[in-house]
Amino acid sequence: MPDEAQPLTAAKPESASAPAAKPAPHASDAKNDTRGPIEHAQSAPVEKAAEATRPKPSPTLDAGRAKGPASAERPVQPPVVRQPAVQPTRTGSSNRVRARLARLGVQRANPYNPVLEPLLRIVRSNDPKIENSTLRQIERAYQVAERWHRGQKRKSGDPYITHPLAVTTILAELGMDPATLMAGLLHDTVEDTEYGLDQLRRDFGDTVALLVDGVTKLDKVKFGEAAQAETVRKMVVAMAKDPRVLVIKLADRLHNMRTMRYLKREKQEKKARETLEIYAPLAHRLGMNTIKWELEDLAFAILYPKMYDEIVRLVAERAPKRDEYLAIVTDEVQADLRAARIKATVTGRPKHYYSVYQKMIVRGRDFAEIYDLVGIRVLVDTVRDCYAALGTVHARWNPVPGRFKDYIAMPKFNMYQSLHTTVIGPNGKPVELQIRTFDMHRRAEYGIAAHWKYKQEAVAGASKVRTDVPKASGKDKDAINDMAWLRQLLDWQKETEDPGEFLESLRFDLSRNEVFVFTPKGDVIALPAGATPVDFAYAVHTEVGHRTIGARVNGRLVPLESTLDNGDLVEVFTSKAAGAGPSRDWLGFVKSPRARNKIRAWFSKERRDEAIEQGKDAIVRAMRKQNLPIQRILTGDSLVTLAHEMRYSDISALYAAIGEGHVSAQNIVQKLVQALGGEEAATEEIDEAVPPSRTRSRKRRSSADPGVVVKGVDDVWVKLARCCTPVPGDPIIGFVTRGSGVSVHRSDCVNVESLSREPERILDVEWAPTQSSVFLVAIQVEALDRSRLLSDVTRVLSDQHVNILSAAVQTSRDRVATSRFTFEMGDPKHLGHVLKAVRGVEGVYDVYRVTSGRSRS
Repeated sequence: MPDEAQPLTAAKPESASAPAAKPAPHASDAKNDTRGPIEHAQSAPVEKAAEATRPKPSPTLDAGRAKGPASAERPVQPPVVRQPAVQPTRTGSSNRVRARLARLGVQRANPYNPVLEPLLRIVRSNDPKIENSTLRQIERAYQVAERWHRGQKRKSGDPYITHPLAVTTILAELGMDPATLMAGLLHDTVEDTEYGLDQLRRDFGDTVALLVDGVTKLDKVKFGEAAQAETVRKMVVAMAKDPRVLVIKLADRLHNMRTMRYLKREKQEKKARETLEIYAPLAHRLGMNTIKWELEDLAFAILYPKMYDEIVRLVAERAPKRDEYLAIVTDEVQADLRAARIKATVTGRPKHYYSVYQKMIVRGRDFAEIYDLVGIRVLVDTVRDCYAALGTVHARWNPVPGRFKDYIAMPKFNMYQSLHTTVIGPNGKPVELQIRTFDMHRRAEYGIAAHWKYKQEAVAGASKVRTDVPKASGKDKDAINDMAWLRQLLDWQKETEDPGEFLESLRFDLSRNEVFVFTPKGDVIALPAGATPVDFAYAVHTEVGHRTIGARVNGRLVPLESTLDNGDLVEVFTSKAAGAGPSRDWLGFVKSPRARNKIRAWFSKERRDEAIEQGKDAIVRAMRKQNLPIQRILTGDSLVTLAHEMRYSDISALYAAIGEGHVSAQNIVQKLVQALGGEEAATEEIDEAVPPSRTRSRKRRSSADPGVVVKGVDDVWVKLARCCTPVPGDPIIGFVTRGSGVSVHRSDCVNVESLSREPERILDVEWAPTQSSVFLVAIQVEALDRSRLLSDVTRVLSDQHVNILSAAVQTSRDRVATSRFTFEMGDPKHLGHVLKAVRGVEGVYDVYRVTSGRSRS
């Protein structure tokens, strides 16, 4: 099993039979080099050292050249005069001068760090007009990363800086923009060093900071048996802000997979499985096939080493005969294209080890049947040439019926475009052909990364780093298609309620099984094979799907469960009734993940809303039987606390459980009354008309000492303000309230400004915590939304022995859940342990304390 896979190559494929091309400039050398990014980075100093060991000209000859043309006219000195100049005993001063001049010459010839030269060579090939100021910014990013990672080592023993440098080289090979390259160099600094995000933003700007922050937050989400789907969803959420975040993450994973041999076997298998189940499918969804293929082969080699070695051996054995047949086919295709005056590049299509394995296992086909099927790729300049080349091929060889697919007119889900056909080639053997333009090929290879490649070409020569999407000149349609594709991906992840279903949707491969149908307006809709008119309706719009009552296909009325075929013209009829909705029976025949998820979400919401209302009614009836004050109890914190104690995420979840019959309303009321100290105590507890007497003040102080004293005043009721929830260590002030004692606020509380308008009511206070002191703390939790997320968070808080008083949660359209908890705790030093424990919950990527409604404190 090879230790390391070959790196990505961004060079265009060349014809198998084309004459050898002239040596390319230095950019192509970097692309066609078989060394990996780390080897590129490490080889630069070695090459320079090799140059330094070459024989140097004598100082006299150097001096003669330095004097210019005039000196050349002087007569040549006799050998006896020149001989002493080369004696070692007389060259000490000359050597020092010559070394200094050599260093100056090297600096003039190569002003950048030699370690960066392989990377910058690729960058220059992507954008020949790139300015030196932009290259300097990339070099500065490397210098910052190298300084902060200095002293850190990888498992291999290499300096850690080799990893971000290798990741950035991969990004450069993909053709990414300078901002992404800088983010690639810095992507581990915020997480693994003391270099903060704010400082990075000041040094390199908002865009680079956004990219680094996105990659850092992806790394915070922990993997686990139940966390993979949440991780994928978080990636797509991050991609919503800037898709380059995900490209960096894929490049990061690719380099880690290339160097996986330094980890323990168990860790290798875990990472390889994550790669196969998450990263490779996501790269496929983004159209980044070069990344996908290499990730799959690397993971395959780790997970199934014996099978991998066997396939490698079989491929090596059959390669000579296959290459010989491939050369014959390629020569004949090129001859026909030249005769038709079609400029084209014809290459053999590589077979990937994991792809061969999948066909052998999944399809049950023999290796010979798979590998002997020759595939070639024809690249032309225009779409017109694609169809002309297709006609030329079909004129020579007979096509296999049913094997022609036009993905140019009807692109795949990931915007893949090409003509596919299978013909009966020489000796009666089948030959697969892909015909596409060079632009289509680049999109097929690099997917979403090609979008920035187009951008760079459109604005080549710009004077500064491009940090956002400019208006593409000449590439508008491609850019629009790419962004429409991104919107389609984001809609796809938003419409999936359950994370497991989301991962299932990710693995749903449209490239192999799909049909194309038409709307009445002539628009093309791609659906999975076996799709029905209901799938079509939901693909058009969610509301259209919910209200569908009938369908017409090719002008004929058909049942909703009918199967659609390629080219069908589909029209659906919708209901205008207010209560119209889907049928549960539809779940038995719909094929698309979108339709299935939307139907389930509709019934879940309808059923939950009804259960919540039924639960509320049951609670009210139970309270009326005991003559309890309904409004005051339901609006207090007691029910919230009880819901959390019973492991429900919020009050609505408790109501829903009551409405669905999981919990008895009478039992809930009894627990509520017991928590308030019995029926009489419950009535007294909620009596808002009773002023805080001194006796009550002493009682509250004894049970929950705020841990604050007022300077110069004894026996005064002190309470901690809920608006800013101060804890020991925070700077505080006291404010005399009317009838409620002294309220203690943080000095930076948003309410201090208004309180300061009455300076006579401001008091000096100081912390004096005791063992009985209790403090309010508010924290905010940002996590990937999933089922039972809040239940898991509240369970962890409960395990940390904090008393939750209130909880609020909001879920954004990007399916990020932002929860705010207010709880009591005795020792504020324990807060750090609480935050760490909450960060360990699957799906949680950020937790911090909040004060006065501000984001962080």
